[in-house]
Amino acid sequence: MKYMLIMRATDEGWAAVADVDMDEMLEAMGRFHEEMIRAGVLLAAEGLDDPADTVVVDHSSEPPVVTDGPYGETHELFGGFYLLNVASKEEAVEWAKRAPGVHAGFKTEIRRVVSIDEFPQDNEWIRKERAWREATGQL
Repeated sequence: MKYMLIMRATDEGWAAVADVDMDEMLEAMGRFHEEMIRAGVLLAAEGLDDPADTVVVDHSSEPPVVTDGPYGETHELFGGFYLLNVASKEEAVEWAKRAPGVHAGFKTEIRRVVSIDEFPQDNEWIRKERAWREATGQL
């Protein structure tokens, strides 16, 4: 099963790591990534750019409205994510608990990624999606 670990932090959390040495952080994350690779569970790991460069497309009107910045009431912003292929939610939780560089003011949201196999397989669009994934080596 695939699970996404979504890394979130408050302003206080980001402030707590502002003075962390970048080389030390990258080394700790590199070791963690290497461990997940050796365990065969890491599918992707990415960080997200500064929220100041974010745009939001709000679909509550027609045409949709595009605004600068994250949602106005956001107190916890996504900083990055891991995509894991693990046997259970519990295993995803165990990996999240071991993530380096996470301090007070940080949280990890864990959500299962829905498989294409869970959709009606006789649907024309699911068949097209499956064919595209097979053609691009993603299935």
